[in-house]
Amino acid sequence: MINFFNLSYLKLGNPKQQTAYQVLTRNSVLEKLAEFTPILVGTIPINIDIESSDLDIICYVQDKEKFKYSLLNYFHHEKGFTISENQTFDAVKANFCIEDFEIEIFGQNIPTTEQNAYRHMVIEHQLLLENGEDFRLKIIDLKMQGYKTEPAFAKLLGLTGNAYEVLLNLW
Repeated sequence: MINFFNLSYLKLGNPKQQTAYQVLTRNSVLEKLAEFTPILVGTIPINIDIESSDLDIICYVQDKEKFKYSLLNYFHHEKGFTISENQTFDAVKANFCIEDFEIEIFGQNIPTTEQNAYRHMVIEHQLLLENGEDFRLKIIDLKMQGYKTEPAFAKLLGLTGNAYEVLLNLW
């Protein structure tokens, strides 16, 4: 199992993972967010990304104003910087680009290892390990057809219902 708490696993990955490691490290992105227990999640860490995939970073935010201040302080100068609040998830989100990567930072008042994005990624990683390379390539193919990640997994696994919830039940 990959140690998702240390980005060094990306150094040994595919070219996009290696580039992501260099960009995040060179720009100290996770170090700047350290007090919020950041974790890189999503498709790039588990090698099911497509061309349009971004770098998703989740954070544990107990004080929204402090988090917003940190985001503005560290990233306001980055290309396309925006910051918003998501009322549905009671979260703060920032989007911007660094070098060739679109980055999304998502913070909510839930420890990062308990957030759905992390839980989904760990479950999906395990499913990829269990089902092999052909399965991984089919997931990527579905994503290229427009499927979101969780619905792609649900489709291939024959799971019914809300894909996001059904996958969490595999935890």
